[in-house]
Amino acid sequence: MTVLELESLSVRFGGHLAVSDASLRVEGGRVTGLIGPNGAGKTTTFNAICGVVPPSSGRVLLDGKDISSAGTHQRARLGIGRTFQRLEVFGSLSVADNIRVGQEIRRSWSRRKAALPQYLDGLGDPSPDVELAAILTRLDLVALADQPVGALPTGQARLVELGRALAARPSVLLLDEPASGLDEQETDAFGDLLLQLASHGLGILLVEHDVPLVMRVCERLSVLDFGQIIAEGTPAEVRANEAVLSAYLGTGPTPAPGAPGAAPVEAQ
Repeated sequence: MTVLELESLSVRFGGHLAVSDASLRVEGGRVTGLIGPNGAGKTTTFNAICGVVPPSSGRVLLDGKDISSAGTHQRARLGIGRTFQRLEVFGSLSVADNIRVGQEIRRSWSRRKAALPQYLDGLGDPSPDVELAAILTRLDLVALADQPVGALPTGQARLVELGRALAARPSVLLLDEPASGLDEQETDAFGDLLLQLASHGLGILLVEHDVPLVMRVCERLSVLDFGQIIAEGTPAEVRANEAVLSAYLGTGPTPAPGAPGAAPVEAQ
């Protein structure tokens, strides 16, 4: 089932067209990838989905409802969660208190109780403390619950940021380079975690420069280049696409030293 859909979305900053006529779908219960080279427009697309920047044209649909004119806080209330390319945590607060922030924000939105996410099935109607304990367990953060997040390495701090987003009970989660700063073992574990969350019904849209991770966890991929979707399909289909090989994956002919494209390209 489609939980998030972009229809011909464009974002213009003055004379610069950052995103042009982009369409994609995020399904519940799967990880969908959005990849491309630096400056392709991926973070701008995230900002347009979340309401940080207004679309110049096109629509953003959540559960079939047009939310293109809704504010950022309204979209969060409706079920859009997000983490950021630049790590955003409360460094002076403990791991548990960072996640409690997500719970408090959710409870402040309205008297309507958000649906219990499927990854917390079996808890009935959990108290905040029980739900917190379940999230800490899911993210393997129980032993660090009382530690200040500012003292943690990047990999664990990114899990805290994810936990805070999950505490708001989103139906779709946007992750902007969540594996940045993780070592190989942490990246493998993080990929397993994403697959577990998706298996419990969460829709995930992943922007990530770690191509092996993307190819392992994503069922569908869309590729942005200069603000346009140049390819979409399964990881195998995208990997075989000549336009993607040329624009991003870098498996085509090796350019001469000093020539344009000679340096490796990372996603942004």
